[in-house]
Amino acid sequence: MARNDDGRRAPSPRVAAAVVAVVLAVTGIGVAAVATAGQQNPPSPRAAVVGGQPSTPWTSRSPTAPSTGSTTGAKPTPTTTVEEPVLSKSIPAALTVPRIGVHSAKLVHLGLAADGSITVPPTGRNSPASWFTGSPTPGELGPAVILGHVDSAEAGPAIFYRLGAMRPGDTATVRRVDGTDAVFTVDKVEEYTKAEFPTLRVFGNTDRAELRLITCGGHFDPRKHSYEDNIVVFAHLTSAHRAPA
Repeated sequence: MARNDDGRRAPSPRVAAAVVAVVLAVTGIGVAAVATAGQQNPPSPRAAVVGGQPSTPWTSRSPTAPSTGSTTGAKPTPTTTVEEPVLSKSIPAALTVPRIGVHSAKLVHLGLAADGSITVPPTGRNSPASWFTGSPTPGELGPAVILGHVDSAEAGPAIFYRLGAMRPGDTATVRRVDGTDAVFTVDKVEEYTKAEFPTLRVFGNTDRAELRLITCGGHFDPRKHSYEDNIVVFAHLTSAHRAPA
């Protein structure tokens, strides 16, 4: 696998291409996760960042710093680099998120519409979550993206209604068609206004296998029939194992 000058794994060109496509689509994420009903507001992150200056996203895991203890003659702790797991390509088949009671027994595959925006996930009752095919498959290098509606006028709360209730340390498991379960651990949960959605922060290249779970949130605007914000869960791959038979 190619590496950058500093020794880190080089980002996949496919991820960069997906980011360009989304950046060019001004309405991309707004359309992809738009809500269609005035339900009671869904949960929001405890420390939500709405517009303004969002906190710095998790980047690559830093090497262990040498010891600065004052013990005479003690040797400094050697610097080490921690490798993150990365899996080969395999299409996602299902998603389970225990914290919010989500089990999407299948995943719809979404691409880009003619105008360059991400196509809209299904909104019917018990509709599954959706994987954006312009992103890596879950477990590959880069940010895999899974979208889901928050609610609808016809069906009420949808698959990602409680996404904003997730917390760092929670897990999300993606079952892949190659028979593996890719387990992701949440780093942070953030909320952004759609007008200031940080496309590159969410869709940009990463040097490890990551996951983004995205839906709508914040205040519901009855005039526009949509929520004003997006909730984004940032997670990274921590383990993988063979799925139970």
